Amino acid sequence: MRRLEGKRAVITGSARGIGLAFAKAYVAEGARVVLLDIDGKAAEAAAASIGPEASARQLDVTKVAEIDRVVAEIAAEGPIDILVNNAALFDMAPVNEVEEASYERLFAVNVKGPLFMMRAVSRHMIERGQGGKIVNMASQAGRRGEALVTVYCATKAAMISLTQSAGLALIKHGINVNAIAPGVVDGEHWDGVDALFARYENRPLGEKKRLVAAEVPFGRMGTAEDLAGMAIFLASKEADYIVAQTYNVDGGNWMS
Repeated sequence: MRRLEGKRAVITGSARGIGLAFAKAYVAEGARVVLLDIDGKAAEAAAASIGPEASARQLDVTKVAEIDRVVAEIAAEGPIDILVNNAALFDMAPVNEVEEASYERLFAVNVKGPLFMMRAVSRHMIERGQGGKIVNMASQAGRRGEALVTVYCATKAAMISLTQSAGLALIKHGINVNAIAPGVVDGEHWDGVDALFARYENRPLGEKKRLVAAEVPFGRMGTAEDLAGMAIFLASKEADYIVAQTYNVDGGNWMS
């Protein structure tokens, strides 16, 4: 039997990248998935590319009333067994150049969004009385400070902390909350990350990405598919006794 047979998952930020890879992996393991993204049309196209086991809705995770409405609508259509909090933004600047707007946006998407998604979905899970799984996306950036990545690192440290607190609070309801901390994951977003490093470190475009990849003990940057196995595991029955943990999936970049 496939590991997520008969389950229904909700994944934020899933129109592309890691979230879309997880959606495809979950469907392959027998789940039905609801793709949520601020780009509703892209989410619909992504769901169509997966097939009939996937559907999509537009959602801005910074708007709590919208979170509550969308989760209620999804729950009215059927049970929610799994939540993956994947939606996130990246920005960087040394602490003496941090802009308030960047701070507000990153904390709104990376911390507020996951917190209130957990609130809305856990209420549904508790009312249903059959437990569930919540998988949060943290980062190796949440394990340490980085001179140019002040705010993003802080949001991912907060994600690890939220996972610990929510995990302790919700396990009595049979809801397991855990997280994945990726390292450097290749994808279209890295063009923007590389450009920011080029600006602040006075490097040619592409150099930072090359150097970062070379520093990974495994020998390359990760891919979204490299993370999918852990995402499946944490959403499965195999992880029933795992509570409030954050797992590094980073090619050996960080050792806890």
